[in-house]
Amino acid sequence: MPFRWPDNRLIELFEIEHPIILAPMAGAMDAALAAEVSAAGGLGSLPCAMLTSTQLREQFAQIRAATSKPVNVNFFCHTTPVPNNALEARWRERLRPYYEEFGIDPAASVPASNRAPFDAAFCEVVEELKPQVVSFHFGLPADGLLRRVKAAGCRVISSATTTAEAIWLEQRGVDAVIAQGFEAGGHRGMFLTDNIAAQVGTFALVPQIVDNVKVPVIAAGAIGDARGIAAAFALGACGVQIGTAYLHCPEAKIAAPHRAAMRSARDDATALTNLMTGRPARGFINRVMQEIGPISDVVPQFPLAAAALAPLRAMAEAAGSGAFSPMWSGQAAALGREIGAAELTKRLAAEAQDQLRRLGALS
Repeated sequence: MPFRWPDNRLIELFEIEHPIILAPMAGAMDAALAAEVSAAGGLGSLPCAMLTSTQLREQFAQIRAATSKPVNVNFFCHTTPVPNNALEARWRERLRPYYEEFGIDPAASVPASNRAPFDAAFCEVVEELKPQVVSFHFGLPADGLLRRVKAAGCRVISSATTTAEAIWLEQRGVDAVIAQGFEAGGHRGMFLTDNIAAQVGTFALVPQIVDNVKVPVIAAGAIGDARGIAAAFALGACGVQIGTAYLHCPEAKIAAPHRAAMRSARDDATALTNLMTGRPARGFINRVMQEIGPISDVVPQFPLAAAALAPLRAMAEAAGSGAFSPMWSGQAAALGREIGAAELTKRLAAEAQDQLRRLGALS
């Protein structure tokens, strides 16, 4: 008989075996990690914001070659920024001392940022591939595009960092809401507010969203082991989204300095910063965050800030340093284990079931 969790709505909604979703981590993973999680019974996620339509098709094909089980494809919904020469020049000027230190011409051209929002071209690929789940970050796409995604038979989910955002998402027809707590690694999914100081922790956020929406709620933020999964269910969630714990896996595509930071992680080793891309995101504290300060009003709009850092990042990483790298991580990185993604998924599910049994939540 299939194992029954305290709330099976998410398992039934996505037709998965375990209520564990791999967080889509653009720039830190690809099809290999997603396929392993899906094959193990969780919901693997493919981050698409840094892919072209052609690359998306190729990555999705790799997943399908490995497993036929449900998969999620994820997109950003930010507004494409209007280049502002004054702002970008001010950012380059702030970084000038680092350019000079590395012998880089401060006036040299830099690569364009490659994070693209969901658009008609991406929507056509979704309609073609028909993934079981499509997730969004920074809100939702335009109503017309959203209707097309749902008409293709895809389940739709998106991140909320406040109760107001969760209600907004439900009103627009999402099938489930990801409650992203302040502790989570990577970009904050905030879209109705830009007040970082008022962002809510997972333990406070999840039950309040559960109380205010009818759709299933997925807990996210510093959930790295069975205790976190059990706590999420106790708070009313139907499942969890886990990212940082999977960055310890060999399938993760992170640079050597990032992996080293994961291995030596502490609970106070991360901070929210807008330096890396122009939007608040949690990652390991590095040199540029320490010296400029993690939050600055000098950085240009997302994702333009990343361009000027790219040459510095390349030089530092070549020397084995993450001084200018976006080493995303949640606050529970120290709970991770260096095992394969499929094995981690199975262990998390089994250990969470044991944890819930001990708490008397399961028969």
